[in-house]
Formats: sequence, C-alpha cells, structure tokens
Amino acid sequence: MQTEDVLKGQRYAVFAYLCWGFFPLYWKLLQHVPAIQILFHRVLWAAVFYFSYLFLIKKTNFNFKIFKTKILVMLLASALVTVNWFIYIYAVTNNHILDSSLGYFINPLVHVLNGVIFLKEKLNRNKKIAFLFGAVGLLILTYDLGHIPWIALSLAFSFAYYGFIKKQANLSGFESCLFEAIFAMAPVFLIMNFTSTNWLDNHFQFSTLTWIYLIFGGIVTGLPLIWFTEAARRIPLNTLGLFQYISPSIQFCIGAFVFSEAISPLRWLGFICIWIGLAQLVLRKNQPSI
Repeated sequence: MQTEDVLKGQRYAVFAYLCWGFFPLYWKLLQHVPAIQILFHRVLWAAVFYFSYLFLIKKTNFNFKIFKTKILVMLLASALVTVNWFIYIYAVTNNHILDSSLGYFINPLVHVLNGVIFLKEKLNRNKKIAFLFGAVGLLILTYDLGHIPWIALSLAFSFAYYGFIKKQANLSGFESCLFEAIFAMAPVFLIMNFTSTNWLDNHFQFSTLTWIYLIFGGIVTGLPLIWFTEAARRIPLNTLGLFQYISPSIQFCIGAFVFSEAISPLRWLGFICIWIGLAQLVLRKNQPSI
C-alpha cells in the first residue's frame, strides 16, 4: 500500500503537469513581447511570488545554513531551469509548440539515461526497445526537419537534469525555487540589456493587459514548479517520469488542433515511434533486467 507521502507526491505531480500542459495557451498571449523580456518577467515575478508566500503569508523562519552547503547545486539548477524557460518561451511564441511537446515526450527517456549514467542502473529489455524506438523516431524527425531538433532536445535534457539535481538536493519547494529565481535574475537582466537596447522603451508601451499577464506569469510559473519540486522529493524519478506524459500530450493537442501547426506524414511517423518507445516504459516497466 502506498504511503500518504507518496500519494501526496503523485497529486503534486498531476497538478504540475496539468499546468505545464496548458502553458502554450498562456504564453501565446504574450507573443508580441520578445522572449528574453518574457523570461526576465517570469524570473522577477516568480521571485516576488515565492518571497511573498514565504515571508508575508507563511511567515517562515528561513534557514540559510542549509543552502550555504548546497549553493553550487542550486546555481546549476537555476541555470538549467532558466535555459529551459527561455527555450520554451521561444518555442511557443514562434509557433514551435509541437517541437516543445516532442521535447517533453523525449524527457522520460533522458531520465532513464540518467539512471544508467549516474545511478549505475541496468537497462532491461523493454528499456532497450524504448531507446531503439526513440532513436528511430528522432532520426525520422531530424530527416523531416532537415536539421537536428534542437528545441526538443534542449528542453528534454535541460529539464531532465534539472529534475535529477532537485531530486538529489532534496530541498523544499518554495525555498529552493526562490533561490533559483534570485540567482537567475542578474544574468537574465544583463542578457536582456545587451540583446534588447530598447527594452525599457518597450516596457512603457506595454498595455495594462500585457502588464497583468507578465505579473501573473510569476504565479503561473511558480506554482507548478513548486508542485514539481515537492513531487520529486516524495516519489522515484521513474514514477515521476510517467506523470510527465500528461503535459506533452496536452501541448501536442494544442499545437496540432488549436494553433494548427503543420504535421507531415513523416513527422507523424517520428512521433508514433517515440510514443511506442514510451509505451514500452509504461506498460512493461517491471520486466526483469537482462
């Protein structure tokens, strides 16, 4: 029987991946804003959200000593999630929602790869078959696109390693996410300043509704990431990876049927190969190692 803590972790995972699945609908509202500026506001308002909850609502007595011992881990986690956010924003606002969904379909296979590399886990037969179908699917998609699907691969690897680091760090959700946002703020601001010379003038031209979307984006960003962190602390990575199919499935449907992104027959074949590989992980995960 599953413990209450595990069940709570599963609920957190469902909440997080449902939110991420519907993300394209929200960030599409800001496609008139440059991606780097959206990223800066995501980081800024997420930090405000975390800080407000911790110190104004929850009135937490923050233990900085815990984080001093894990500062390098938190810096790496911050870098990975910031890169992931930027690439995702770029993908959604430039009509690459299907590519972003592909990245999160590939992500569970990267989780398995992490287990092999870092945890010395052995691949059983169904995992080998999963990797084979995943590789074939990627090759087909690469041929169809005419180039390596860098958006999908970047999203898959950055978030997989982010989840791996958060799992190993075992830090609570709000505190760790607050530090990640604080660490990311300065470099993101500098990049925005160097790449967008007129970013300040742009902000004065934003409508009231745009400002509302940007500010509320802090909560939209913050809550699912906290839920994900709490889920990662309570359930194994392989279980966490299974819940992730919720998010890219919703994103795929939004990209294909809401925003009518083109899907060639060859692209369908590539996605189908990856889905078959994922099915191997889900349906036969208890097969003995060989």
